[in-house]
Amino acid sequence: MKPILEQLQQGEILHRTLARDVLLDISGGKYGDAEIAAFVMALSMRRVALEELEGFREALLSLCIPVSLGERAAIDLCGTGGDGKNTFNISTLTALVLAASGQLVVKHGNYGVTSHCGSSNVLEALGIEFPRNEEEVLASVDRYGIAFLHAPLFHPAMKAAAGVRRALGIRTFFNLLGPLVNPAQPPFQSTGVCTLEVHRLYTSLLQRSDVKGYHVCHSLDGYDEISLTGAFRVTGREQDRLYAPEDLGLKRLSPESLFGGETIADAAELFVGILE
Repeated sequence: MKPILEQLQQGEILHRTLARDVLLDISGGKYGDAEIAAFVMALSMRRVALEELEGFREALLSLCIPVSLGERAAIDLCGTGGDGKNTFNISTLTALVLAASGQLVVKHGNYGVTSHCGSSNVLEALGIEFPRNEEEVLASVDRYGIAFLHAPLFHPAMKAAAGVRRALGIRTFFNLLGPLVNPAQPPFQSTGVCTLEVHRLYTSLLQRSDVKGYHVCHSLDGYDEISLTGAFRVTGREQDRLYAPEDLGLKRLSPESLFGGETIADAAELFVGILE
């Protein structure tokens, strides 16, 4: 790890292959918590480069428990988090509404790291049992039109870094990876990002990927969602456009109206209340 840390300290970018290998080694237990924390913090001090993110993504997809969707034209809705806005679970609710409308959804998610209530937290609080393998995922999709892939169940190799991530409690490159490493690799994706810098990074990566259709969304006032609190940018293979809520015939919302509560119990109550 020392040569890699020295390389990062000098401001150098890791080649895609080296980035992949480092994450494979972390997942394989080659490094202790102190070395992992040093690596994570070194990367957090600057922008993650496109080839680094591609290498990390390649590593995690090679290590995950894969799920084959066959011809199911499913979509994932997953944000990077890290916007510090403490909103209710917007993308998870959106996933349910889409599924109820007839669109197949295979959502990837996890417990909150930079927020108190991630998608896994709220669903678990509501008594949802997560599918644990491909058979259970497909059964859920075929019966309900939706399946939720709890990241730790399908990315067991990432357990090596879980303790460090919890201890640090800040947004790191792992947050950037979450929406990119759905083990089912659905052909469609709608992703919220918290900065224009990450918006550009995601757009470049997805443009070069085999994802059939995607949208990268960012509200200019800092939400990793289409928040309706102001203007937002949506970029896909065929478009790059700035919208205002009024363009959709919708009223602007105040930030206070998106508040997600103080506890997981609050978030679960809001979740059900919005659906009702």
